[in-house]
Amino acid sequence: MPAITPIRNHATPGKAMLASVTGYAMDGFDLLILGFMLPAISIELGLSSSAAGSLVTWTLIGAVLGGVIFGHLSDRFGRIRVLTITILMFSLFTGLCALAQGYWDLLAYRTLAGIGLGGEFGIGMALIAEAWPAEKRNRASAYVGMGWQLGVLAAAFLTPLLLTHIGWRGMFLVGLLPAMASFLIRRTLGEPEEFVRQQNSGQQLSFTRRVKLLFKDRATSKASIGIFILCSVQNFGYYGLMIWMPTYLAKNFGFSLTKSGLWTAVTVLGMTLGIWLFGVLADRFARWKIFIAYQIGAVVMVVAYAQLSDPMWMLFAGALMGLFVNGMIGGYGALISDTYPVQARATAQNILFNLGRGVGGLGPLVIGALVTQVSFTAAISLLAAIYLLDIYATLFLLPKKQSNGDTLGAIG
Repeated sequence: MPAITPIRNHATPGKAMLASVTGYAMDGFDLLILGFMLPAISIELGLSSSAAGSLVTWTLIGAVLGGVIFGHLSDRFGRIRVLTITILMFSLFTGLCALAQGYWDLLAYRTLAGIGLGGEFGIGMALIAEAWPAEKRNRASAYVGMGWQLGVLAAAFLTPLLLTHIGWRGMFLVGLLPAMASFLIRRTLGEPEEFVRQQNSGQQLSFTRRVKLLFKDRATSKASIGIFILCSVQNFGYYGLMIWMPTYLAKNFGFSLTKSGLWTAVTVLGMTLGIWLFGVLADRFARWKIFIAYQIGAVVMVVAYAQLSDPMWMLFAGALMGLFVNGMIGGYGALISDTYPVQARATAQNILFNLGRGVGGLGPLVIGALVTQVSFTAAISLLAAIYLLDIYATLFLLPKKQSNGDTLGAIG
């Protein structure tokens, strides 16, 4: 790829938001339709619960590899250029899943799609951090997080309508749509001014030096470990709940696919509200205190939700649980952007979040294994314990300063 040169159509806040939200929405759409399709895929391909869960796990393991690769490439060659590549790769291999003849080739396609998926979150968050003013960074990052939920909502409503007509193979073909969006993004959007200034300064770093910035000193190292823990807990809880929730509702309460989709959609609406609220609150108050409030809420609501047996109470409790469990993602993008410099911002976003996503990918696998040993109710209840680790990391590892334009990992 050629080096970055000055361009006129810099990334405006609105266009940067559109690019980031669109890519992340397509990711959310893909992963939730997979959750809805697992029963149909399992029947046709003869998969066990653990094997079905591993399709999600390996998608997220691929995302770790993609995060490492594309984060560095984005810091080196440009946010928009590399974002386009990640969307194209994700779309291509999602479409190829429709041609899978068995477990192993489907697993390969899911892993390769995950590699493309892995770059989108971090690049989008870095793009937003450089296109929006620092004092609005929390809410801007939260809007990107809401993009994922928009994709999830689309999946919750469209899958029950389409799956019976086009089958799970047809649903994977819908995943080709992001390719169209990627071409539009590349043609209409330039790089952020802050990124272009840094590139034109002539200061280029190797991948190794970028990674070293994540552990430059004791304070930065603590922050990196703390952020990794938060991202791991976030993803483990989210995927553990969302991938198995349709199956949980169907087996425990006899919900149809349509009714499971409705109950899941209400939970996602709660998540969306929680993300938006986190961004608003974190721009007004200390971000770490908002994290603590959400983490305590997650512990309480996951335990409470697992004990409910009345479907209507579960509908409302699911929305409140979603607010706390997933609302915290509204702060991760801004937290990472505030902690690391432009030269390593996308690298940090992608490595830390996607390593957490890789750990979180064990969520569906662990829940699937626990279901065979105990019950769905017990398996979901156990998820509450992981948020206690979140509270520890927030209190003792995360930096408390935010949104002042400074970074812990500035190059000395």
